[in-house]
Amino acid sequence: MNLTLKVWRKKDGKSPGRFETYQARDVLPDMSFLEMLDVVNEEITATGGDPIAFDSDCREGICGMCSLVINGVPHGGHRGTATCQLHMRHFQDGQTVTIEPWRARAFPPLKDLVVDRGAFDRVIQAGGFVSVNTGGTPDANAIPVPKTAAEASMDAAACIGCGACVAACKNASAMLFVAAKASHLNLLPQGQAEKDRRVLNLVRQMDAEGFGSCTVTGSCEAVCPKEIGLHFIARMNRDYGVAMLKG
Repeated sequence: MNLTLKVWRKKDGKSPGRFETYQARDVLPDMSFLEMLDVVNEEITATGGDPIAFDSDCREGICGMCSLVINGVPHGGHRGTATCQLHMRHFQDGQTVTIEPWRARAFPPLKDLVVDRGAFDRVIQAGGFVSVNTGGTPDANAIPVPKTAAEASMDAAACIGCGACVAACKNASAMLFVAAKASHLNLLPQGQAEKDRRVLNLVRQMDAEGFGSCTVTGSCEAVCPKEIGLHFIARMNRDYGVAMLKG
C-alpha cells in the first residue's frame, strides 16, 4: 500500500506552520499508524531531513500521548480507538491522508504535531486527587463501595487525558476530561469529604487555562478513545451547582 501524507510542519511555537507532502511506500496493513510514521521518518532521516515530531509512549492506548488529527478527526475517527491502535488496514492504496496536531488555545504548539498539554496537568493538580494522611494501609474491604458506584467510577477513571475531546469540540472545551476526573473520585466514599472543593477547583482551573464552554454537541464523546459518556458532564454540572450553593 502506498499513501500520500500531508503533514503539518512547524519548526517551533513561534514559527508559522505549513503542510508538507510525503510519500509512505510499501505500508503493511498490520502496521499501526505510528509505525507507519516511524517508517516515513526513517526515510526522511536517511535523506538528511528533519523527521516529523509527534508524541508517543506506551503505544497500547493507555498513556494518551498519541494526539493526532487524522483526516480531520482526532485519532482517526474509529470508535474506541487511539491513534496508536489505528491500523493501516483502514486506509486505501493511493489515499491522501492529512495529519494535524490538536488545535486549541489551551494546547500551544511546540513542534510539528506536538502540542503542550500541560494545561491538563494543572487541572489535575488543582483537584484531581484525594488527600490522605500517611499511615498503615487499610484493608481493601474496610470501606464498602456499592457495585454501581464502583463501576461508574471505573468508567470515568478510564480517561487517559489525551485531549481528543478538546480537539473535536468547536469551542475547545475540556468538560468531558474534567467531568471524568471529578466523577471518578466524587463517586467513591473516599472522595466525598473533598467533593465540593474538588469540583470547584477543577472547574476554576479549567476556565483559567482558557478552555471553551461546553454546548453539549457530543463531538467529545464521539471521538473519546475510551468512550466516556456525556452523562459524566451532567453529573459534574450537578455537583458544581450544589457546591456553589453551599459556598
